[in-house]
Amino acid sequence: MGTSEAVLQVLSSGPCILSFDPCASNLDLKFVSKFHIKCVKKRASRRKQIFNCSSFQQNYTEIHRFKRTGDYGFFVNTSVDRLQLLRWKCHQAENVSGLTAEDGNKTWFVDNARPLNLNGVENSPNVLECGNVQHSKQENGNLTSNGAVKQENENLPTNGALGIGRDTPHKVTVDSIEDEAWDLLLNSMVYYCGSPVGTIAASDPTSSSVLNYDQVFIRDFIPSGIAFLLKGEYDTVRNFILHTLQLQSWEKTMDCHSPGQGLMPASFKVRTVPLDGDDSATEEVLDPDFGEAAIGRVAPVDSGLWWIILLRAYGKCSGDLSVQERIDVQTGIKMILRLCLADGFDMFPTLLVTDGSCMIDRRMGIHGHPLEIQALFYSALLCAREMLAPEDGSADLIRALNNRLVALSFHIREYYWIDLRRLNEIYRYKTEEYSYDAVNKFNIYPDQISPWLVEWMPNQGGYLIGNLQPAHMDFRFFSLGNLWSVISGLATIDQSHAILDLIEAKWTDLIADMPLKICYPALEGQEWQIITGSDPKNTPWSYHNGGSWPTLLWQLTVACIKMNRPEVAAKAVEVAERRISMDKWPEYYDTKSARFIGKQAHLFQTWSIAGYLVAKLLLSDPSAAKMLITEEDPELVNAFSFMISTNPRRNRGRKNSKQTYIV
Repeated sequence: MGTSEAVLQVLSSGPCILSFDPCASNLDLKFVSKFHIKCVKKRASRRKQIFNCSSFQQNYTEIHRFKRTGDYGFFVNTSVDRLQLLRWKCHQAENVSGLTAEDGNKTWFVDNARPLNLNGVENSPNVLECGNVQHSKQENGNLTSNGAVKQENENLPTNGALGIGRDTPHKVTVDSIEDEAWDLLLNSMVYYCGSPVGTIAASDPTSSSVLNYDQVFIRDFIPSGIAFLLKGEYDTVRNFILHTLQLQSWEKTMDCHSPGQGLMPASFKVRTVPLDGDDSATEEVLDPDFGEAAIGRVAPVDSGLWWIILLRAYGKCSGDLSVQERIDVQTGIKMILRLCLADGFDMFPTLLVTDGSCMIDRRMGIHGHPLEIQALFYSALLCAREMLAPEDGSADLIRALNNRLVALSFHIREYYWIDLRRLNEIYRYKTEEYSYDAVNKFNIYPDQISPWLVEWMPNQGGYLIGNLQPAHMDFRFFSLGNLWSVISGLATIDQSHAILDLIEAKWTDLIADMPLKICYPALEGQEWQIITGSDPKNTPWSYHNGGSWPTLLWQLTVACIKMNRPEVAAKAVEVAERRISMDKWPEYYDTKSARFIGKQAHLFQTWSIAGYLVAKLLLSDPSAAKMLITEEDPELVNAFSFMISTNPRRNRGRKNSKQTYIV
């Protein structure tokens, strides 16, 4: 074997691609191997071209050699000295020729012509595998089904982790964009004790300010985790779920104050620290951030909610329910629920949170009861009820959960919904109504209706407002909250269609040149100064203040699939494909029409990459979206109908003992 081919083999092994948790079950290993080896081959061929002393010593923990077994061509890994790669020198490349594959026909790569099966749906290889694309350089490496080598052109993708970017724009195909995205996603993988545990937030070689973008964020990993599930990478998601669960009980303090039990971290980082008493030996530890180091020092409310949603998706997609049935996982679910369902001073069933506790993690005037948190809260309650093991100790928790689901759905559907008819009602509100039968229950002043809303509201369509508090309605359209209300069933069927109708009607405002506006409209002028504190990062039509975030594509896709309108999402994906790869996968876009890359946006943002991939995979196989969708429960529908039919302006008094649901 020639030197270049031998080097290719060693580089192909990558950072523990098939390293599994010893405690994990080997789920669908055939699928994992096919996907990994196909993508690893492509990545290795690119790394071979930049092979030198300075770039070769990556932070890989071990090398694997593969051998082929069985009729399906699935691979098992044989461990090699984990320090071998770090000891490697450029002048030793000639010695690599001794490393050969041990299978019968001396090949590392399986036949990719066989259709793959995901969730009972057969997919052609060009849908769920890293596709072959065109590039300007000839290279060997693709094998036909009988093992013969053939020449193939490939388009070298941008590799953010290795600092390779495009110098000049060029025409790319859809297949090459997907191939590049998978390559970047795999290169963003983070390993802990040899096993993958997540993906870093961004791998931007052009940024001198790393901040915490080199950490694994729970909310950022969700689209990555969904992408891995759709590819059969179950162990990666399983590791993430179990390791973040361990961090839930981590000691966390801020100025000698500790938050409630059950809080999940916003992010974590794998650190190498010396062992106690032995400076020559080191160990890897997980270092979580619960908000005590974050900008603004705000604890994340959404992390635990996203964790529950991902846990259910893992069980639905993999068929492995043993994880959610584990005692420690059941305990983790209950801790999150008790933290969210704890009694407080609030009269509303919505969660009371502060600014910066969710995707919008800076001061943007969303303190109170922001829609995003309520939609995730509702979804997490439904997912948790589905996964909680029936036992005597859970009876009170499940009863409280059911009561909250009914009250929350009624509150959001009744008071957060706005369309042209509802807007006209608010326009004619009477104020200062002190009584139990008041129409304007929250004392909303009609003068709060902004001129932009009067002109912007379409005749057909509507949406859920961003926030509701006494004497205040935040009429801004927040994309994540509305989309997840559709996905979770928090919005009714009619409301869900109306939300998608509004997105189509206001396409130039919400989608424009790059999907998708995080909120609309932006805060400007004195309003921006007062509400954001003159935040220089949240200037009008930038970042959280009306910026466009490509990662929202996957949530738009799930919502459209649920409502049987996938063409809306497909149109948005086509818009993104025109630029997102050439722009090097930015975190967000600026300006009202999203024409500019964000002024402080990180490039090669992982959840922008993963969001695009999930959207593409789900459009190819819409049935796979079932793992994220929650349908409306018949019991909740009946309870909701009961509340509507009952006089909501009933007098105070002792609760009727026969009433099933408490509001």
